[in-house]
Amino acid sequence: MTDLKLFNSLTRSLETFQPIHPGEARVYSCGPTVYNYQHVGNMRAYVFADTLGRVLSFKGYRLTHVINITDVGHLTSDADAGDDKMEKAAASQGKSAWDIARHYQQVFEADLARLNIRETAHPRATEYVESMIEWGKEIEAKHCYRLDSGLYFDVTTVPDYGRLARASTDEGESRIDSVEGKRHAADFAIWRTTPPGENRQMEWDSPWGRGAPGWHIECSVMSAQLLGHPFDIHTGGIDHREIHHPNEIAQNQAHSCGPDTGARIWMHNNFLVDRRGKMSKSTGDFLTLQALVDRGYHPFAYRLLCLQAHYRSELEFTWEGLGAALTRLKRMVMAIEKLKADLAASKQPEGSFPLSDQERSVFDEAISNDLNTPEVLTAVEGVLGAKKTPAAKRIQLVRMADELLGLNLLGLTRAELRLRPADAAIDVAEIEQLIEQRKEARAAKDFTTSDAIRDSLAARGVELMDGDALGWEWKL
Repeated sequence: MTDLKLFNSLTRSLETFQPIHPGEARVYSCGPTVYNYQHVGNMRAYVFADTLGRVLSFKGYRLTHVINITDVGHLTSDADAGDDKMEKAAASQGKSAWDIARHYQQVFEADLARLNIRETAHPRATEYVESMIEWGKEIEAKHCYRLDSGLYFDVTTVPDYGRLARASTDEGESRIDSVEGKRHAADFAIWRTTPPGENRQMEWDSPWGRGAPGWHIECSVMSAQLLGHPFDIHTGGIDHREIHHPNEIAQNQAHSCGPDTGARIWMHNNFLVDRRGKMSKSTGDFLTLQALVDRGYHPFAYRLLCLQAHYRSELEFTWEGLGAALTRLKRMVMAIEKLKADLAASKQPEGSFPLSDQERSVFDEAISNDLNTPEVLTAVEGVLGAKKTPAAKRIQLVRMADELLGLNLLGLTRAELRLRPADAAIDVAEIEQLIEQRKEARAAKDFTTSDAIRDSLAARGVELMDGDALGWEWKL
């Protein structure tokens, strides 16, 4: 197999993946703060992380993949100001913070399943608070100082702070709100003490007073306990590269009393944007996966939309782009359905024609070049169009490619990709029946009836696409 090369944000260069533990790959992905629904911009990070995991498995590594659940400690700013997101959501919805966390974690996990993202470990931050307190006690003397508001990390006590973010030139410190008494703007909370007279739903006793952990400490503690330090790869959205991940690295260096950054390779996916800018839950105006489904788009159309762009490229979301991805997916599924029929007719088992190293390398070389999924997709379409290649061999190649893509190409049907929008006033069975009647009318050259059926469907929100290469396609 081709050597796997991945872009390391820490060195800003492509590096050959070399596992710390032979035959194993250990990956930690920053998970969601479960105070609200995850928008589709958030979900791009998990499509990317799943693709990475699939590639590592494809390469033969025994994968351990952790996606943490932040259910405490994340404030409404990226640093140390504002309300705790969990407490704020609980107050606004009239529920306990624990109930809020449980509900939105379940919704998040359901969205992962709908996108065919493989199961991983989902530990919750609240399960590790005692370990966070112990970590804080171990680094306090050399790296921290106390304020009335909590325990803070002094970033000048570790070498080369902010190297991941390149904070001197990137936006870095401009996103950090000031907290009275902090020595330096970039210093961050290890522990936030509950102010006198206030009560939080989520708080614990600590040497620094009753309160809750800061956001950054959870990932250092959880990755160390679940994967060991150092581990192979840490992933997250590109926004984490500026503050959250540099703070993790600083904590890891402090705890190890050395250069250990936690992960050997740090990887970041770029934003999904719409024409109004980066998607953000803070505005209250964002798209969820369910919103796409309610408009009639299968979740796999969104997964394909993500895979069509390289994970480090900014990706614009438009309904037209999502529709084009759905059409592309339908074309592949239709070609595969025909391929299955050809295979059945040939009466040749799928393994009749062993794949050569050269044939395997088409996908392997593309995906080994920093997860180049757009090139893999193009190669799949090339295989589907290679009519001189036996069906049995083409099916094998598609199956191999889909180990990387996760689109369930051999299991999907075109009918499954046609979802009924939530506000549709007509069901699929009725549409199909009317289309059949229209086909019969056109065959009989009864164009009056044909046009009447088309106009009737149009009045109810169904658009027919006569002459479509997919064959009598329609959409709501």
